[in-house]
Amino acid sequence: MTLSPSVRYLLRFLALAYVAVLVVVPVGLILWRTFGPGIGAFFASVGTPAAISALNLSLLVVAIVVPLNILFGVPTALVLARNRFRGKSALQAVIDLPFAVSPVVVGVALILLWGSAGLFGSVENDLGFKIIFGFPGIVLASIFVTVPFVIREVEPVLHEIGTDQEEAAATLGSTWWQTFWRITLPSIRWGLTYGVVLTIARTLGEFGAVLMVSSNLPGVSQTLTLLVADRYNRGTADSVYGAYAISTLLMGVAVLVLVVQVILDRRRTKAAQ
Repeated sequence: MTLSPSVRYLLRFLALAYVAVLVVVPVGLILWRTFGPGIGAFFASVGTPAAISALNLSLLVVAIVVPLNILFGVPTALVLARNRFRGKSALQAVIDLPFAVSPVVVGVALILLWGSAGLFGSVENDLGFKIIFGFPGIVLASIFVTVPFVIREVEPVLHEIGTDQEEAAATLGSTWWQTFWRITLPSIRWGLTYGVVLTIARTLGEFGAVLMVSSNLPGVSQTLTLLVADRYNRGTADSVYGAYAISTLLMGVAVLVLVVQVILDRRRTKAAQ
């Protein structure tokens, strides 16, 4: 079906208006509220001890979550791409579960498991190792919501490259580690990097699951997203402005992630060609 020029222009206008109302206008308002008082006020707000502590905590969570997702995500992707076994469909569904389950539900589930009255409450009650309402709980929640990214980016690449090069290396006497390090890993590097970028973005932006398992104490267990909510809920002019400033900082990270994604997409396309 061929559309007339007027209909095409109308559809383009509606699409642009839709994006403007849902994305451009809210983002523009936050930027206007943030930089209205001046750039100095913005740096003063994001440079407070609470903001620096929240940034350090968020970066520390990223530094733990990303290596763990790589360590377990790549072998899982290899198992799914290279093997057929009973229960594979169920495993695929479990991996995609964080996409379907609300992060708040994830937080509640972690409390039921690791809380003092939970299934594994003995870890806190007997050993004195506090998980829920502590830093380990934040890490667990962040790992759960980011589990699929590395696996789902690496697995299609493994399907695409096949097993010919790996089998050739094995016939030449290469060990499994040499084959992985010299053949498989270079072949999946762009997919792996893409998964890492998505993991970083989701970890920094996670709110619901982290809110449920964190004590939300400023300077102790407050991530950047929790700091935004805390400042905004206080209701004072200074605290609301602080929420806008931290939101702008997070948007800057999001824009950087988008730029990296575009670059990786182009490089992956060139590598495929």
